[in-house]
Amino acid sequence: VALSIGGCAARAHRGEPSAQGEPVHAEQAALARTYQVDPSESLLIVRVYRGGTLARAGHNHIVASHDLAGTVYVAKDLVRSSFELQLPVAALTVDEAELRAAQGADFAADVPDAAKEGTRRHMLGPAVLDAEHHPQITLRSQSLESDADRLMARVQIRIRDQVHVFTVPVSYTLAANELLAQGELALKQSDLGLVPFTALLGALQVQDEMQLQFRVVARSE
Repeated sequence: VALSIGGCAARAHRGEPSAQGEPVHAEQAALARTYQVDPSESLLIVRVYRGGTLARAGHNHIVASHDLAGTVYVAKDLVRSSFELQLPVAALTVDEAELRAAQGADFAADVPDAAKEGTRRHMLGPAVLDAEHHPQITLRSQSLESDADRLMARVQIRIRDQVHVFTVPVSYTLAANELLAQGELALKQSDLGLVPFTALLGALQVQDEMQLQFRVVARSE
């Protein structure tokens, strides 16, 4: 199943080959408070849906990352804050029972182990995320804007050999030593440069649009 991670409330521009660069907002980081992401309390899930005339023969899937890492620099003026997060591709899971149970009726059906493993193998393989050659997905903030009680984050996502920029709505709670950021949004595989899985001349396929949900907990010493 073709799938990746990112967010797209509004697409900023098409992907292009990426290059290694310095972390964004380095000059601001020196003036901000540093928060380190806690992977044990952070979670990112993607809901992937079956499609096609033979959709009943397939399954909806939950792909998850429990291994988000990185740094958030929180400035006194919040819109001058920045972050950089990393997500190890090979650690992604498929259809954990507890996560499926929490996602409602669309994910109530049991998924055979063979289907889970086949989905994960295809996802990590060269046709999709190519974990062997591109072991990490990186998310860097470009800018933040205030929108009522949330932030609109312009985020640069490096996946495989391409860079894409999206605008992501983020709700947050900030305490003295802890930051909680969370949100939910729709994104398309094609917007990430990926091709949705299809078989039997399109009778069995994966829908292009996916649903992303994230919870990031970061702490400052």
